[in-house]
Amino acid sequence: KPEHTKEQLSISVVDNAYLPQTKDENISEDWLAFVSVPAFKKIEKKKPGQVKSFLSVGTGSGLDVLAGAEVFGAKRLAFTDLQNKVVKAAEKNVKNNLLNSDKVEVNGYTGDLFAPLRKDHPRFDVIYENLPNVPLDENKEVEDSRNSGHYLEKREERIPKEVHAAMLDLHYLAIQQAGEFLEDNGIILSLIGGRVPLDTITSLGQKADVDSKILSYKWKVQSEPEDVIGGYAKQEENGYGPFIFYRAEDLKKAFEGISFEESGEKAHNIEKSLEDKKLTATEAFKLWKAGESIGHTVVVLKSS
Repeated sequence: KPEHTKEQLSISVVDNAYLPQTKDENISEDWLAFVSVPAFKKIEKKKPGQVKSFLSVGTGSGLDVLAGAEVFGAKRLAFTDLQNKVVKAAEKNVKNNLLNSDKVEVNGYTGDLFAPLRKDHPRFDVIYENLPNVPLDENKEVEDSRNSGHYLEKREERIPKEVHAAMLDLHYLAIQQAGEFLEDNGIILSLIGGRVPLDTITSLGQKADVDSKILSYKWKVQSEPEDVIGGYAKQEENGYGPFIFYRAEDLKKAFEGISFEESGEKAHNIEKSLEDKKLTATEAFKLWKAGESIGHTVVVLKSS
């Protein structure tokens, strides 16, 4: 039974927010249930009761903040998103679903990455980000429907070439900028949908001058495959990548018998075992259109 949040959550999602995958059979497509919550639990086990403040960068519906409240028992919760109406809805979702909301400080901020926090400069024990990888089509606005699953590509910051080619711009920037908002022993948890070699992901920390390591490694079925695999295939045509997808059955086999606990240490071995099963986004998209189930790996990167 949950200790800090209601047993049954009532969540309202505005048009622009990324949708949770809530159908039972889709649980393995849902980032939060399948990847983030186990990662939070792993941290809580290592530092029981020590995470008193939690920030989600790019929250969407606020569910990740509720997960932070539940797993860590954090009494100071904050989140950001690009659009005010998404933040307002998330704020409502968080406050309405906490058991003792009067005892918890909840702050929503509207804006890009850490920009809206620069005025008050709060610090957090855990900063969590699951930011989008796929740039927005040039003729679209982030405000259009659910484009929050994409991002605006024209950044002013300097981004290393290899990071940009792997479409990991926002993860890199979040890791690079988070330091000034971390408590002394604070950590950043980045949820990154693989699709590029592990070494490319682990080098993000190095490039951003922080210490990063793989906390856990999982796989999931690609949700919204038409949009996402199609989006990656299009980016391959634009000279990015190549990206890495797999048949879901190959992933299932490769990860068989490996617990979430040990998956981080075994990540490179698992990746090696899948070497000859790799598909580019273009190949994966063709197979998906022919009825194959396609998946990808997921990394939880812990930086401090």
